[in-house]
Amino acid sequence: MDKDKPEALKSDILTLPNLLSLFRILLAPVFLWSLLNKKAFEALLIFFLAGLTDVLDGFTARIWHQRSKLGTILDPAGDKLLMVTSYVVLSLASVASPNFIPIWLTLVVFARDLLIVTGAFIAYLSWRQTTFTPSLLGKISTICQVGTVFLVLLLNFYQVSPWYMDAVYYLTLLATLASGVHYFIFGLQTLRERRKV
Repeated sequence: MDKDKPEALKSDILTLPNLLSLFRILLAPVFLWSLLNKKAFEALLIFFLAGLTDVLDGFTARIWHQRSKLGTILDPAGDKLLMVTSYVVLSLASVASPNFIPIWLTLVVFARDLLIVTGAFIAYLSWRQTTFTPSLLGKISTICQVGTVFLVLLLNFYQVSPWYMDAVYYLTLLATLASGVHYFIFGLQTLRERRKV
């Protein structure tokens, strides 16, 4: 038996990355409760903890070779659930103060995700592709989106509204649009190449 891979870590279901992803999913309703009840510190702490589990589950999956089919579902599900909750609730000025995410940014973020999900669904139906590697622009967009939420939560905890927040929103908008256009063009090119085969 490989000493670097304990027997308890070999299951396709009960792996540490999957448990971390599941924990992140379970954090979402607690995060929502904290936001709706204006518990700024709790919301900030939960979001940070969720981000930490996201980093850890990816790290452990690579180090211990624990990638699984369930993990490919749980990991993005946990990410999207938390981000949807964050952007929807933090777009409500009555809940998020003094900083709230503009509704136009929330709509663009959702539109990009819908584009990606639609493209992935078409790829699965057309040639049964189940794994998708994010592009550099996609990663930058995700960093901007997560960073925006974290910054809004942090500043709302301190009850300050700095002048640069509009610049943060527009930067996230630009990164999201750029990655969305890139994925759309890449999807069209891939579809054309597949049809030629």
